[in-house]
Amino acid sequence: MPTPKESLNLLVVDDEPSLRRTLRTALESMGHRVSEATNVAQALEIVLHHRFDLAFLDLRLGTENGLDLLPRLLYATDHRLHVVIVTAFASFDSAVDALRKGAFDYLPKPFTPDQIRVVLNRSILVRGLTNQVAELTERAGATDSTTELTTLEPGMQQVLDVAFRVAPTEATVLLRGESGTGKGVLARAIHARSNRGGKPFATVHCPAIPGELFESELFGHMRGSFTGAVQDRAGRVDAADGGTLFLDEIGDLPLALQPKLLRLVQDKEFERVGDSSPRTADVRILAATNRDLKAEVTAGRFREDLFYRLNVIELLVPPLRQRPRDVLPLARSLLRLISQQAGKGVLQLTAEAQAAIQAYTWPGNVRELRNAIERGMILSPGQEVGLEHLPGQLTGMMTQRIEVGAPVTLEELEGEHIRRIVAASASLEEAAKILGIDPSTLYRKRQKAKLKSQTGKGTDPDAPPEEQDGQQKP
Repeated sequence: MPTPKESLNLLVVDDEPSLRRTLRTALESMGHRVSEATNVAQALEIVLHHRFDLAFLDLRLGTENGLDLLPRLLYATDHRLHVVIVTAFASFDSAVDALRKGAFDYLPKPFTPDQIRVVLNRSILVRGLTNQVAELTERAGATDSTTELTTLEPGMQQVLDVAFRVAPTEATVLLRGESGTGKGVLARAIHARSNRGGKPFATVHCPAIPGELFESELFGHMRGSFTGAVQDRAGRVDAADGGTLFLDEIGDLPLALQPKLLRLVQDKEFERVGDSSPRTADVRILAATNRDLKAEVTAGRFREDLFYRLNVIELLVPPLRQRPRDVLPLARSLLRLISQQAGKGVLQLTAEAQAAIQAYTWPGNVRELRNAIERGMILSPGQEVGLEHLPGQLTGMMTQRIEVGAPVTLEELEGEHIRRIVAASASLEEAAKILGIDPSTLYRKRQKAKLKSQTGKGTDPDAPPEEQDGQQKP
């Protein structure tokens, strides 16, 4: 494989001097610039001070775990950094865990120069495609939002009417609804129709930010305020100044940080981490949640005063199953939009595909519908998307609906509940959190249900060796 034409800035994080030296020599011979770090603190300090394209991160850094550093590296670089996990102790579970936490790739030691080249070439390709997608998304943003907000249902129309009446005001709006219903799209539409429409729209996705970094992400920090803070850094509040700050999944906001957010909402004041001088920010607050915040207040997990400050205008976005007349028009509009963006012209849905789409309950709501339509567009070789191009659950659930109280076993009921939660969640980690189990348990339950539906019994060929012989890990 030829050496990549693009020269990359690379970081090697490993506590073994010989590995760092060997990897550095190989990477520099390929024309790349290389820096080194031996531990977590040093790696964080370097990435905050310099820009890197890709990092090779050892899974074991002495007594420290490289997977604990992974989300912090991604956060510190706004997820622009590609992180490749390298380890001499490769296992199926650690690979899955690394990829779920955002790793770009996973390389077991020892690896060859050709393997390194493959990873670097793929990083360059993915980065280029990501930039192209971002450009296309920005161009199509207005059309995209309009498509997902089109409705024939009175309930949804009422939500939009109130939202657009409120948009020109400065009122705080709380958007409630299940995951995937379009709360983020509606928030952007409110911003676009407000007097701040030409100003910044900054999003804080609360579940994605590690708890110890939340305050810094939201309000910013001063140099020296904590380990790795080598320079002043503005937060999302500063980024939204003059515009709108959208707090997505506000129910995940740490309780200790809620008084500081209350101060921002009430007085437009905040302080950066490590700075006692108050600052002001001219921001409008929009928030969204899939939780019952009143129940969270009762349980002591959410401040009552903050809830009422956020809940000036409450909009409940209905799930797609309560919008039956919107399903097919929305599916057709999404197919037209996605196929045109992909340069495939205008595709049509077959009658059989339309019947399946209308019959399905869409537990993942508009997000799941969009994913299904995009999958169908990609797999269709011609100008029609048929039932065979859509996800299998669209036909599987048409024949038998499993509901609470139906004559089914507890195992079947649990399997259906898991499928719906996974479909409605942004990631398997989020689904596991909702279900109250760890991700590895969720994985095993899904694999067990999959095997039973396919063969009735058997061994999971993708499971680790210790699980294939019937002995599960403790």
